Amino acid sequence: MPDKFRNKYRISSARLQNWDYGRNAAYFVTICTKNREHYFGDIMDGEMQLSAIGEIAETEWLKTFDLRRDMNLTMGEYIIMPNHFHAIIIIGKNQYNTDDDDGGNGNGADGTVEMQCIASLPTTPPPANQFGPQRKNLASIIRGFKIGVTTRARKTNPEFAWQSRYHDQII
Repeated sequence: MPDKFRNKYRISSARLQNWDYGRNAAYFVTICTKNREHYFGDIMDGEMQLSAIGEIAETEWLKTFDLRRDMNLTMGEYIIMPNHFHAIIIIGKNQYNTDDDDGGNGNGADGTVEMQCIASLPTTPPPANQFGPQRKNLASIIRGFKIGVTTRARKTNPEFAWQSRYHDQII
């Protein structure tokens, strides 16, 4: 039986345990609208035609990189679909993630791969995800994007809403 919190069933975290989502890494993200409503536009003749809210989503995504210069973000490919949004975002080395770890990929800080039968073990355990304020990490980026879109989109359509959470893959 799933755990309960405040007498409600809890949904297990979809995030990779023992991974710091503020790390220097690339992430593939998918964010969906509530109930998969087609707020962002429609596909016509094989091409996505953005609605006013779809244009808001695109503008807010592009602004993300200017607003968070201190995180050394790089924008990868992105696409807006009728009811969801896909993007690749890279969090570069910055003042918030300057530890000398390798991002969990097993490579050295200089990109070299250790090639021996007995691999050296890290001297410190990997950082664990922690509850509490989430800042300067992937969750804070997505939260800021969702807030920006929601605030502006509700002026066009007061019913606009996101699905809670988002999907991510470390790439």
